[in-house]
Amino acid sequence: MSDASPRPVIRTADQVASHEVDRSRGASIQILIGPDDQAPHFFTRRFRLAPGGRIPRHRHATIEHEQYVLAGEMVLSLDEVERTVRAGDAIYIPEKVAHWYENRGSEDCVFLCMVPRTTQYETEWLEG
Repeated sequence: MSDASPRPVIRTADQVASHEVDRSRGASIQILIGPDDQAPHFFTRRFRLAPGGRIPRHRHATIEHEQYVLAGEMVLSLDEVERTVRAGDAIYIPEKVAHWYENRGSEDCVFLCMVPRTTQYETEWLEG
């Protein structure tokens, strides 16, 4: 982490590179506010899950997720309980909760995911 004081940041998602999500099918991530921005507490990421896309089952031992669905819908599993979430839904995933995402629809699902800033972001993949 840098010792420099954080500065305000405003940018559009179009200004941020998109990368494939590890082990996924049809999923991409953009780090909208991240390590380079010196945000002291949280990072904001934007995910896009294409029709037929899937992020495999995984969990994080010490990281909570706070999410907001911007567009489309997807099936989300939280500790083996499947729920359909859609644009306008807010989601809280506590640490240690196993979760996966799947877009069974015909349109992209886009959601924000805020996570705490940490140097110990670890993912335990539970499938594929």
